[in-house]
Amino acid sequence: MNGFDRRRFLGLGFLGLGGAAGAALAAGGLAAGATWASPAQRSRFTSHPFALGVASGDPLPSGVVLWTRLAPEPLAEDGSGGMRGRGAVPVRWEVAEDERFSRRVAHGVANATAELGHSVHVEVDTLRPDREYFYRFRAGGEISPVGRTRTAPTAAANLDRLAFAFVSCQNYPAGYYTAHRHLADEDLRAVVHLGDYIYEGGATGNIGRAHAPAHEVHSLADYRIRHAQYRTDPDLQRSHAAFPWIVTWDDHEVENNYADEISQHDGVAPGDFLVRRAAAYQAYYEHLPLRRSSVPKGPDMRIYRRLRFGALAEFNVLDGRQYRSDQVDRNSPEAQDPDRSMLGAEQERWLLDGLGSSTARWNILAQQTVMARADRDPGEGLRLPMDNWNGYEPARQRLFDGVVERGVENMVVITGDAHCSMAADLKQDFADPESPTVGAEFLGTSISSGGDGADTDRRGEQWLAANPHMKFYNQRRGYVRCTVDRDSYRADYRAVPYVTRRGAPVSTLAGFVVENGRPGVQEV
Repeated sequence: MNGFDRRRFLGLGFLGLGGAAGAALAAGGLAAGATWASPAQRSRFTSHPFALGVASGDPLPSGVVLWTRLAPEPLAEDGSGGMRGRGAVPVRWEVAEDERFSRRVAHGVANATAELGHSVHVEVDTLRPDREYFYRFRAGGEISPVGRTRTAPTAAANLDRLAFAFVSCQNYPAGYYTAHRHLADEDLRAVVHLGDYIYEGGATGNIGRAHAPAHEVHSLADYRIRHAQYRTDPDLQRSHAAFPWIVTWDDHEVENNYADEISQHDGVAPGDFLVRRAAAYQAYYEHLPLRRSSVPKGPDMRIYRRLRFGALAEFNVLDGRQYRSDQVDRNSPEAQDPDRSMLGAEQERWLLDGLGSSTARWNILAQQTVMARADRDPGEGLRLPMDNWNGYEPARQRLFDGVVERGVENMVVITGDAHCSMAADLKQDFADPESPTVGAEFLGTSISSGGDGADTDRRGEQWLAANPHMKFYNQRRGYVRCTVDRDSYRADYRAVPYVTRRGAPVSTLAGFVVENGRPGVQEV
């Protein structure tokens, strides 16, 4: 935090996961050997308790995180999911090598507690590396949908090929999640979500998908309802159930354009904003397949981490919101302050140290906002956005210089947030077109945010005219499918023509490759 007294915050009375929920977690909320609750607690639910589906995440060679949340009434006004008054509820889980569960390899019982919104996060760690598995849950006589997942190969494994996709920005009232339905049919090992999983506003949209609750969300109950609403979408559920997910957040999981403890709204005290952030972080944890290492402690939650897929690829999953300096005006002297940071000093060191010591063929940065220079003035001046890395040029320069100094090869940045697709070379000095290229950036469009979109718009015309390092722009909705082998990294931009009505087909708009040892982006 930037100067706010955490001890003072803890006296404000918000019960985050560092309090009773954290104690419930330590007491066996995730334990495979947890005991069954009383018969009254095992009584049947008012309706199907697995209305939010299932998910898995953060694959390791020995296992994955399995997730569900008991919510027979997902939009209950108190945020309980219809579980008000229920204590710890035992949830059986099982993992098998086949979809019929005739070859079961792991099973146990986890307690779904009220302190965690009756969510379940099971860290299975007895599986074999690089294997496909199926999983499901049981509670109160009800059985969940079946999910499919896959463990990662060992760190030294010579993986021939890695296929994954990345997505971001799924504003519920703005459009249907048709892209998720098509995504679930792809042949992938994992999906990476780069932020804006929910939107915090009270928008109604024009397709009959109004936000619940109808107002902008602030409390823990509000955020729980909003996450639950998004989770009821059948296409999103299908995508979650098809692959393990690797997730990070951006701003709308809390509030648009927030920076660390600073609200975008003038006059909001840091302490008041951190109460809101703590509620948002807890609800985020409760609804996504994250490990115990990400359990929030009040307004703090460690989400940056590293995941490896054999000797082929290493993912550095970044947090570009929780530790950043506040945004400033472009013309302010503060804009070039060398102490300004996007990631915070600790995460920045962690990233550069990890990149410098990596032995993976491809070093992938999974992060939130546009990193390439994104000038919108085709003339002599610069017109840059200030909420992405363009507003944090000293931090970006430290990163690029650090990559060069450490001899990091094959750095690929995958990005969300901007509701458009873009492919670009990352230059050590964007003012000099002959400057060394230090990496490649693939920006992915939104799932639904911004509505139907178009092939181009005014911003795209400006970007391509003003930034010679940018190779492609499109404003349709969809996702990016990536295929990595030892020789190349390929990104295919998959898009749907509309999201404001159902049934859109999907097609590939363009494909780009980065060759091993040659960091520039090349069109296929």
